[in-house]
Amino acid sequence: MNGDMWEDRRGHGRSERPSEGYDLDASADDIAALLDHLGLRDVTMIGHSVGGAEVARYLARHGRERVARVAFVSAVLPFLLLTDDNPEGAPEAALEATLHAFRTDRPKWFADRAQPWFATHLGNDVSPALIDWTMGQCLSTAPWALARLFEAAFRYDHREALAALDVPALVVHGAADASARIERTGRRTAALVPGAELREYPDAGHGLFITHRDRFNADLLKFLKR
Repeated sequence: MNGDMWEDRRGHGRSERPSEGYDLDASADDIAALLDHLGLRDVTMIGHSVGGAEVARYLARHGRERVARVAFVSAVLPFLLLTDDNPEGAPEAALEATLHAFRTDRPKWFADRAQPWFATHLGNDVSPALIDWTMGQCLSTAPWALARLFEAAFRYDHREALAALDVPALVVHGAADASARIERTGRRTAALVPGAELREYPDAGHGLFITHRDRFNADLLKFLKR
């Protein structure tokens, strides 16, 4: 927050960049403070990627009083870390490799994933200019904030909270998502949330809100009117 102007999550965009608060509890509390500040109710919360984890944590921590429905879009849910009771997860070494890449050559890490992020190999038409713009947004984030939030999202177990979710939920996920593989994330999330509606886009990657904007907006509007 900058004065009375809310701009983005802490450490991102033009928001302030404190040295702490890059965990899902802090993110949930920031959302709660924003909703309280604006006096909002009957909110539709839409969380993309790590934003989906923040939405899930908000509901678990602050309840549904202000929330009418939620949409999890390419969300990194329900639990990414490989454990004895979570065989679908990824090993801790995968997280450590990503954090090492952030520390050594963050621009290369994002550049290597730019095309898969949009699944352009499947015919999704995305201009080089749009890819560059998206890269610029990613690189404008405070490196410390990015690494700590990525780590928090990777290790947090939302399974119990999602199973207890009692608001209408839409799960939208690309079957070609290389950042949050659908069999590890979207399908499991939809199976956990009572009554959740799953929308799979066969040729979509992580950035489906850009590559499949028309279909995505239509699905959202249908969900809002349901």
